Amino acid sequence: MKDLKTIAEKIIEKERKVAKRNADKIPYTTSTPHVFDDWSSEDKINWWTNGFWGGMMWQLYNATHEDIFKEIAISVEDKLDRVLMSHIGLDHDNGFKWLPTSVAHFRLDNDHEAYNRAMLAAGNLAGRFNANGCFIRAWNDPGDGSKNTTGWAIIDCMMNLPLLYWASEKTKDPRFKAIAVAHADTAMKNFVREDGSVRHIVEFDPENGEYVRDYGGQGMARGSSWTRGQSWALYGFTLSYIHTGNEDYLKTAIRIADRFYERMPKDRLMPVDFDQPADSANYDSTAAAIAACGFIALSDVCKNIETDVSGKSGTYREAAERLIGLIDEFDCDYDPDHDELLTMCSAAWSDEKHNFPIIYGDYFYIEAIWKLTGNELFIW
Repeated sequence: MKDLKTIAEKIIEKERKVAKRNADKIPYTTSTPHVFDDWSSEDKINWWTNGFWGGMMWQLYNATHEDIFKEIAISVEDKLDRVLMSHIGLDHDNGFKWLPTSVAHFRLDNDHEAYNRAMLAAGNLAGRFNANGCFIRAWNDPGDGSKNTTGWAIIDCMMNLPLLYWASEKTKDPRFKAIAVAHADTAMKNFVREDGSVRHIVEFDPENGEYVRDYGGQGMARGSSWTRGQSWALYGFTLSYIHTGNEDYLKTAIRIADRFYERMPKDRLMPVDFDQPADSANYDSTAAAIAACGFIALSDVCKNIETDVSGKSGTYREAAERLIGLIDEFDCDYDPDHDELLTMCSAAWSDEKHNFPIIYGDYFYIEAIWKLTGNELFIW
């Protein structure tokens, strides 16, 4: 792997030009080769990934203090106000939308409007809590009677809980944290398998809270190991430990991390699912970038604990550096005339399209590099 500071410099050089070309957009992927699309339109603004472009800009601004990055980040935040007024757009992914935008803005500038937006998003997220089953409901139903997901929760939500931890810290109101802890406890019990792999979707009876079944979701099949889901869990339980000090979350994060480490590739990109056929060429670098962030955070936690887990710190750091090195070697497009950074990403195993750019891959790759070089703005 190249020197990390060299990689960071290449990213900044590229993103200066990418930002200028896409200042009015909220990208998700590329609509034409090497050109970002725009999801800020009325029919796309609710999409769950629409906070990551703003998060990239805040990370770049924090590292460079160049105004263009700040200006674009604030414009994304302004555009997301339409989602705050949409009951359809508000869901369990409020954290993904407003942690990288409004909370990041507030952390840097103590901005009152950013604080207000983040608190509205946190209040709505807390309102999705099912007290019968102690979980945060994932999605909203389409409204046409075709689907009922009232009792559905997903592993991704572990990454949205920091919005509730932040809200409790700022308001001194324990209810937000209590909801986050209750959901994390439920996820720990029902999502994490004995071998450290995780389920993507679990359905509960919304009336009595009992476990009903799990679904394969975006992984290959029920019972398989969807790599991005493993990454959300690795990073998410580490963050819940950081915010609460609950050692059960640390033990769970370590169990997930150790299983992930056993199966992660040594000389190729991350598969979409650890159980996919060996000859499959479907990759997901978003999973690798998210896992790298989780491994770095977990390494730092273990390093500061005077128990047997402290010896794992070096292993987790090595895992993160290996993942970043593989992305850097086999996936990254550092060409400043191309909008995307990561090119080999996948949204779900069942999708027809694989190995294409996705904006949160770029975000988490930058976050991982920034963590390793000391430039990170802590968002989660």
